[in-house]
Amino acid sequence: MTPPADADVSRRDVARGAGLAALARLGALVEVVAQPIYTWLFGIATYGIYTVLWAAVNILENIIDLSMTQALQRVVPVEGEEGAHAAVKFALIVSVGPAVLVALAISLLAHPVAALLSAAPEDLAQLPLAIALFAWALPLWTFVEVATSAARARRAFGPEIRLRIMWEQVARLLFAIALFAVGVESIGLLLAHLLSLLMTAILSVRLLCRYYDGRLLLRARVSPRLRRTLLASGFALLPASITRRMFNDLPPIILNVLLPGASGATAAGLFGIARKVASIPMIVRQAFQYVLAPLASSQAARDRSAIGPLFAFSTRLSVVFVVPLTALIILISNDILSAFAPEAAAALPVLVILVLARGMEAVVGPATPLVEMIGHRILPLLNSLIGLAAWLALGLWLGPGLGATGMAIAVGIGSVLIAWAATVELRISDGLLPFDRGSGRSLAIALVGAAGLALAGHALAPLGARPRAIGLLLLFWPALWLVLRYGLGPADRGAFGKLGRKIGLA
Repeated sequence: MTPPADADVSRRDVARGAGLAALARLGALVEVVAQPIYTWLFGIATYGIYTVLWAAVNILENIIDLSMTQALQRVVPVEGEEGAHAAVKFALIVSVGPAVLVALAISLLAHPVAALLSAAPEDLAQLPLAIALFAWALPLWTFVEVATSAARARRAFGPEIRLRIMWEQVARLLFAIALFAVGVESIGLLLAHLLSLLMTAILSVRLLCRYYDGRLLLRARVSPRLRRTLLASGFALLPASITRRMFNDLPPIILNVLLPGASGATAAGLFGIARKVASIPMIVRQAFQYVLAPLASSQAARDRSAIGPLFAFSTRLSVVFVVPLTALIILISNDILSAFAPEAAAALPVLVILVLARGMEAVVGPATPLVEMIGHRILPLLNSLIGLAAWLALGLWLGPGLGATGMAIAVGIGSVLIAWAATVELRISDGLLPFDRGSGRSLAIALVGAAGLALAGHALAPLGARPRAIGLLLLFWPALWLVLRYGLGPADRGAFGKLGRKIGLA
């Protein structure tokens, strides 16, 4: 049962919602675990083509949905039942419909599109077929994104767990193994992804009907005012959304286009591997983004002054989780890459740079979604332009000499600038800061925990790479507990509720 729309937002709401959203985002962690299997089954070059095509789908989805996924977070919490249903109906119409048309066009133009990409010789023959089939991931993914966003707008953060982990990721892995076993190699990974998205879309219909009345969705009248509100919110947020997606997904596409043949596909695959592993710290940051966006929109409609403490609390939690996690990933990055096919070792510098950037983004907490939900609509566009300009300038400067490593530096700096620009804007517009008196302690203790892990890694090095990695993984959990226990105040620890009491935090 979701909280009433007029209820004040508490620390407990933020902590509980973030925990559920983090569980939902563990689908990304399952995906990281699955990637080594994909590279061993299908090879780095084929995995690179898969990375490029999925990146293209993600970029197109971000453009086609007109940021309805974020606009719903802003509009649904402040509308009545009729308006909320009408908003979801309109969002589905303006996003899924165009996605179907674009997928059809790409399918018909599969051969010209295939000519633009670099692939290994064994993949070239089936590349047009792969593009024609995988194009239909676009409408499926668009529907899943909008439907799950509509559920989050109802403060329902938990239901995505089954969708994101079981059907979107675990089912994809099972499909991939089954297709490889029956001899479908070159396009097997793409077909597995498409089948898992189809299952996720079907389950998303059930999710939508759980939090909205299906009959009311069909008959709800979308007023001109509501259309204008959704489109204005969506178009204002669209550049920021596209830019963030480009930071993640455009680099492998560029690498694939710039380098010929198998080398282009392999370079895209290496960047894709590093990006996936670097997404682990993003689980925490995205959890707070997913949760604080609708909660802040709901709270801002009643009392904007109450957002400040929630912002600082979310930032403290983000710091104490992400800083030690970032340190752990960097310390065992070589061991992580050793699980992939042998060629993946070349992704090490790219991985370290991207993980560091994720950690620096997390230090300022969920500033970006707060600006999108309660700030002036021009601010997300301004932030996107700042990040994009830095990325392009650094990419053109560093890319020719450093290749994928230079691209990673450019992407990392650009994404960090977006997050920190949002922090400055919140300070100017609402006097909000991610840091308060408790934040310094949280950051200091988190850094001590990271340093402790580094010292432990040095001490374990004589035992060999694998025992060192296992030891660090085991030591991470008590180190995290210590950081949470001493890096957070009693009120913050109390927000963990029964779980906090069970593990001795409260």
